[in-house]
Amino acid sequence: MRNYLFAALLAASYVATAQTFENHYARPVHDLMQDVAQRFGVRFKFDGNVDTIGKRLPYADFRVRPYSLETTLDNICKYFDWNWWKQSGNLYKIKRYEYPRRHEQEGRLMLDYLSSLYADKAQWEARRDSLRREVRQRLELDAFLDSCVLGKPLLSKVRKHDGYTTQNICIELTPGQHLFGTIYASTKKGQHALIVCPDGHWPMRYRKDEQQRLGTLARMGAVCVDFDLYGWGESEREVGAEAHHTSRAHVYQAACGYILLDYMLKNRKDIDPARVGVMGGSGGGTHTVLLSLLDDRVTASAPVVHLASHFDGGCPCESGKPVQLAAGGTCEPELAAVMAPKPMLIVSDGGDWTSSVPTLEYPYLQRIYGFYGATDKVRNVHLPSERHDFGKNKRQAVYDFFIDVFHLDPSMLDESKVQIEPDEALKSLYK
Repeated sequence: MRNYLFAALLAASYVATAQTFENHYARPVHDLMQDVAQRFGVRFKFDGNVDTIGKRLPYADFRVRPYSLETTLDNICKYFDWNWWKQSGNLYKIKRYEYPRRHEQEGRLMLDYLSSLYADKAQWEARRDSLRREVRQRLELDAFLDSCVLGKPLLSKVRKHDGYTTQNICIELTPGQHLFGTIYASTKKGQHALIVCPDGHWPMRYRKDEQQRLGTLARMGAVCVDFDLYGWGESEREVGAEAHHTSRAHVYQAACGYILLDYMLKNRKDIDPARVGVMGGSGGGTHTVLLSLLDDRVTASAPVVHLASHFDGGCPCESGKPVQLAAGGTCEPELAAVMAPKPMLIVSDGGDWTSSVPTLEYPYLQRIYGFYGATDKVRNVHLPSERHDFGKNKRQAVYDFFIDVFHLDPSMLDESKVQIEPDEALKSLYK
């Protein structure tokens, strides 16, 4: 019945608008979308950046495929540089084209293509070396490092807590612009694992769950260090919030992780260079993958609610530099695979783009690790009923991973023992 109704509407529309070869069978796109919604029994929501007013689509009805809503939407959206995304139920959202975001099927095709490039360890390692070299070049990291002044770090007084300490660190990178972070260190004697913790786009690094995570890892025997996003926290006072949405943020944040790792290894006697980890969630997961690729001293990696073959990170601080064009084209799982055969944990959930990890990205990574006979070194904790956050179960997955690979003390795992400090206590210059 629905198709008969659509045919009637289409016929009426044809008469009303006098579609002909001479006018390219053009129709108002708004009217066409209403007809498509009627035909397929769906609803459309248009993003604020998508404007249909006054727009006409040539060959409009020829773009409709009665056998596929998705193909129909592809044919319509590509003309206007839009894209479509299925939401809950029968709702579809129409958004403008986003270069870092693709459909899951595109991710599958990309991983299939990449997998065809290497059949064994030797072929993979040739590809891996190209990725390392070209990502670094496209990020322009060395040019940025050459511009750094790297003044003597400003360290706050050490604050003592139950089984760990906190100390703020501030390093001038370029004239008038600083790296701002906090070191969470175990009070146990001896050498400890180092875990660099790039932050994601949740409310500042001073938030409770980040203090809980880093403090707990420190209590178990690690030294952790996080840092402000470029244009966030204290950095916002220096460059403004809009600076975060620039390509400079991409290289700046990558450099922060790189410089902190280097500083901690070279200047602290309580660090074990054989146990160097990187761990972050969301946008921090992007920089976890990036730092793991850039610095071979990293021995374990844990990107959380990040890794997907069809999403590179929607913020310029994750995709401002064209690193995904390296080596003829790549994606996050391939960049993460550069870690092989070192231990890696991927934490995913059912409420964001990482929902595909168990069936798509994880099997791909297992294949790469299989070249080394090390499939047990890459792990996936998938939480299908959870959404995009760094909640308790995701933190527990990280704790379990580092307890295992870095031999931390599980008897000290108690988040209630972590003292949540006020924001001001974690700042260095701008209080």
